Amino acid sequence: MPKVKKIPQRQCVGCREMKDKKALLRVVRSPEGAVSLDFTGKKPGRGAYVCPAPECLKKARKSRALERAFETAIPPEVYDAMEAELGGGT
Repeated sequence: MPKVKKIPQRQCVGCREMKDKKALLRVVRSPEGAVSLDFTGKKPGRGAYVCPAPECLKKARKSRALERAFETAIPPEVYDAMEAELGGGT
């Protein structure tokens, strides 16, 4: 019998649901401190995961979940850029 490959699970910081890693978008804080969306999942830095729905990003923004995950303040311009990227990216 072939081995069944385990699919990694990650929790969305907006809706707090466990989903497949491939179904979520990675938000990354680079070693320099820049916060951005990582569509490839390969950028270096600390990552947090969010559903590809603008509502989840809004929930994460309201609850300051990304700021807690990255242990740093995130300016509103970064959130606005991520919302624009998320709306245009999907």
